[in-house]
Amino acid sequence: MALIKSVRGFTPQIGNNCFLADNATIIGDVTMGNDCSIWFNTVLRGDVNSIRIGNRVNIQDGSVLHTLYEKSTVEIGNDVSIGHNVTLHGACIHDNALIGMGATLLDHAVIGEGAIVAAGALVLSNTIIEPHTLWGGVPAKFIKRVDPAQSKELNQKIANGYLMYASWYKTSE
Repeated sequence: MALIKSVRGFTPQIGNNCFLADNATIIGDVTMGNDCSIWFNTVLRGDVNSIRIGNRVNIQDGSVLHTLYEKSTVEIGNDVSIGHNVTLHGACIHDNALIGMGATLLDHAVIGEGAIVAAGALVLSNTIIEPHTLWGGVPAKFIKRVDPAQSKELNQKIANGYLMYASWYKTSE
């Protein structure tokens, strides 16, 4: 069973039909929408400020979400996929975005709707990534525009895949 812990008077709020891996950790001021999946060894640490997660979001194995005390928050829209081993510190991610494996997003970065952050990218503080663009590298730079329909199709395919994967674990309990 996932570790769900209250701190500073905040108790995580989990939406309907969410999958929480046995060793996921969800602490404090975290609000999660419906149909989300939080995978193995993932930490959502809402102890110093808020973490808000929309519907149909998957946060994959080994990812860490945290914030700066009274200075930054984590906000994630709907149908967002956060790849394995992502560090997301005080950033805002809009609907239908994809964050590649091992990426790092720092405080006050904003990832636009349908944007893609490549695996291993470092998105520096205060970076604004326009909707429907691909960014990659260290530090992350603009690579190209992506077709909005193709971006949405790819990102929804991944989000729907993770809904299916989560269902496998629910039926095996």
